[in-house]
Amino acid sequence: MKMIKTYKIIVAYDGTNYCGWQQQPNQRSVLGEMRKQFERAFKTPITLLGASRTDAGVHALGQVVRAQTSLEIDADKLAWAWNNALPNDIVIKKLIKQDNNFHPHGNVRQKTYCYQFFTDRPMPFDARYGWHLFSTIDHEKLNDTLQLFVGKHDFRAFCCAEDKLPDTVRTIDKITIEQSQEINSYRIYVLGQKFLRHMIRRIVGASIHAATHPNITLHDVQNILENKNPNHSLPNAPAHGLTLAQIIYHKGTLHEQTK
Repeated sequence: MKMIKTYKIIVAYDGTNYCGWQQQPNQRSVLGEMRKQFERAFKTPITLLGASRTDAGVHALGQVVRAQTSLEIDADKLAWAWNNALPNDIVIKKLIKQDNNFHPHGNVRQKTYCYQFFTDRPMPFDARYGWHLFSTIDHEKLNDTLQLFVGKHDFRAFCCAEDKLPDTVRTIDKITIEQSQEINSYRIYVLGQKFLRHMIRRIVGASIHAATHPNITLHDVQNILENKNPNHSLPNAPAHGLTLAQIIYHKGTLHEQTK
């Protein structure tokens, strides 16, 4: 009987043409594409588990994946051959052999998501990775609104309304905004251990809406957060502006940091 080999993989992908990370019936997913191309190339099955279930249209620079297979092959050769089989919008950045106790959900210290937006029309090759705003934005108000979400809160009002979760309390460690002079964009970085589905897009969408509409006050956004009702009128930010940038693990664990 062949032994199962376990690998840690760091994956980057453009989520434009996928229904998200997780495999779904009759839809093209990142996980499904990786599995299909592996099994086509090596004629043997593989199981994949991602650290984060990115939604449809969301991108990644540092998705962490556990891969398990009975295939006997050197890790470097596996990475090379698998990468060559994958489409251009999925890239394996690192592939490292691990013991079978490795689990991408365990010992996560912090995930970093980046949301990018443009206030001027972006170049065609940048546009698919950010939200182009046509309204004048109050940058100070944007930052003030985003800071309302930092700390430990019940984010029931800012998760997917369809999800009926018993626990919607999460902690956001930090939110910052940086300007990219290179492509004339703004990037909102949201750092925390774990997030609810649609949580970051709803937070960003609400904050940008408040910052582009003088009649929406910080008090209005605070009330929505405290009322815990996800069926409010503040919008979701479009998926294509969001990227899973990095996952950091506690020191001394199987992988402390991914880039």
